[in-house]
Amino acid sequence: MKTVTNKFSNIFDSIMSGLSKYKEAIVKGDLFVKLSFLWMGAGYFRRKQYIKSLIITLFEIAVLVFTFTFAIQYVPKFGTLGTVKQESVFNPITMQKEFNNYDNSFQILLFSLVSFIVWAIFLVVYIRNIYRQYQLQLDEQNGKAPEKFKDYMNKFLNSKFHITLLALPVLGISLFIIIPLIAMIFVAFTNYDQKHMPPTELFTWVGFNNFVQLFGGGGITSTFGYAFVRVLIWTLVWAVFATFTTYIGGILLASLINNKRVKLKKMWRTLFVITIAVPQFVSLLLVKNFFADGGIVNTICANIGLIDWLRDIGMINTTYIPFLTSPGWAHVMVILINIWVGVPYQMLIATGVLMNLPNDQIESARMDGANSFQIFRHITMPYVLFITGPALVTDFVRNINNFNVIFLLTNNTYTTSNQALANSQAKEIDLLVTWLFTLTRDNYNYKMAAVIGIVVFVISAVCTLVVFKRLTSGDKEGAYR
Repeated sequence: MKTVTNKFSNIFDSIMSGLSKYKEAIVKGDLFVKLSFLWMGAGYFRRKQYIKSLIITLFEIAVLVFTFTFAIQYVPKFGTLGTVKQESVFNPITMQKEFNNYDNSFQILLFSLVSFIVWAIFLVVYIRNIYRQYQLQLDEQNGKAPEKFKDYMNKFLNSKFHITLLALPVLGISLFIIIPLIAMIFVAFTNYDQKHMPPTELFTWVGFNNFVQLFGGGGITSTFGYAFVRVLIWTLVWAVFATFTTYIGGILLASLINNKRVKLKKMWRTLFVITIAVPQFVSLLLVKNFFADGGIVNTICANIGLIDWLRDIGMINTTYIPFLTSPGWAHVMVILINIWVGVPYQMLIATGVLMNLPNDQIESARMDGANSFQIFRHITMPYVLFITGPALVTDFVRNINNFNVIFLLTNNTYTTSNQALANSQAKEIDLLVTWLFTLTRDNYNYKMAAVIGIVVFVISAVCTLVVFKRLTSGDKEGAYR
């Protein structure tokens, strides 16, 4: 908490420092610095930095053109997300249907967001530009020669080369991650669903109503609160078991293969690597068929009398074992199948770590009388956990969003008999991410899907921050040097 507070304090101090410099430029700047409030290249032009003046002027013109030819069509409607519905009228002259000048709520939301981002970037550049031109004025007063444009650009190949390298990735992240993420957050505060689908219908802002509905405050007719609690609990249970079973299983398997008594180590490693080479969706679809109600596993179980025995003791009441079609059975099976899919990958990671174990500590422990289990518990496991801790956090977050295993094993196979869950388009075996997928693909309930997406993001972020904080606390690295 203290670290977070310090970070916010540093950000606040940086903002206040920037505003102070901006105020100083306003008060003490010369005529051309003040003129740069209207013409951003004025100060550069006055000090014969013509290329910089041209670039910043073109940037200013581009933003103005963007504002008055594009943004002005959408931003004024952002508060209502449109008021004119689509209507068609038959034109007897052209013998065709013609549409009115209707509003598209999603376009208004998205293009307004893009406009806000462009204006935010412009504001930052605008303020920095004024202060930069004031700094050029001070340099001139102190007899310091202005920096040549060629020297300025060379910095981006030397001292500021990191900016050059990061420019394209940051642009890609902004376009394909940040803007869609913010748009999703905006959608969570609207009534964008199947009844309000642009362009035929409009949607509008509803505030926190969707969040209230998801967290159980939607009234007696809403089952989203009930479904959310059930799905959230299973998501966290799944993430814990799916992460730690494969993690521990991979370490144990790697330790077994690396044991001096085990022969043909390369062969065993190769066999497990081959399982990784097979595409996961192929493996999961094959396993799904194996464990189907009429699959080969149920056939074998029937032939050996296992199904009759399970029916006699009351564990099932069908002529097959509902491996993937019944609550409880399906929960256990997806975890077990995930172990089979995930352990080989974790085995490879653990193998690389185990090859670099601190042998001096192990030998010292043996001389002190420690047995193999004690060495594994107090030396091997802490060392592996320290090295692979960040990967473990990543695996946990990945399993919260593990779409493949749940969807491929249960899609078109599992049907819920819980009417409350069905009313919210959820199933007992759903994760938050698969529930989100069903809401968008099959039911076009984008508003609730956006809210669930925000919840998934918050859970993943909190888990990551908390665990990373614990992993990086103390001088663990020095202990293994």
